[in-house]
Amino acid sequence: MSQENQIYTVSIYTENNIGLLNRISAIFQRRHINIESIVSSVSEIKGVSRWTIVVKVTEEQIKKIIGQIEKQVEVIKAFYHTDDETIHQESCLFKIKSDLLFDERQIQNIIKDSNANIVTVNKKFFVLEKSGRRQELDELHQKLKPFGIMQFVRSGRIAVTKDEMKISEMLLAFKN
Repeated sequence: MSQENQIYTVSIYTENNIGLLNRISAIFQRRHINIESIVSSVSEIKGVSRWTIVVKVTEEQIKKIIGQIEKQVEVIKAFYHTDDETIHQESCLFKIKSDLLFDERQIQNIIKDSNANIVTVNKKFFVLEKSGRRQELDELHQKLKPFGIMQFVRSGRIAVTKDEMKISEMLLAFKN
């Protein structure tokens, strides 16, 4: 078992109950583990939520954490995966002054080269959207920073596994 800290993506399938977020985050807090990102969304099965949590821990720690998470009544199943075992993305939005879009050729080139999308434009500002790996988003942020970013927001990681997860049958049983 690896004793080195590495990035793990935790996928948790749950019933959608009030208070569960507090109890799950407390599992990490008690171990002094910082949550890098957390996303909650609907899953492939109606009535079941999927949480995606990113943490940097040892394999021994993540196994203990998964065990604690699965003790929560509303948790159907929890999994952990390394970056190599997942396909993952993040999204971000940049709000920038509109005059720069028209006056700065360099910004137009940055937008084109980064494959970012213009979401909206008005007289005062425009909004860019970019999805990709965290490194790509960080690079775009660094390129746009000198022009003055009015607002910036980034989502947490969303991920799917490269291999089939053995949750499908379990979720179908839950549904019935």
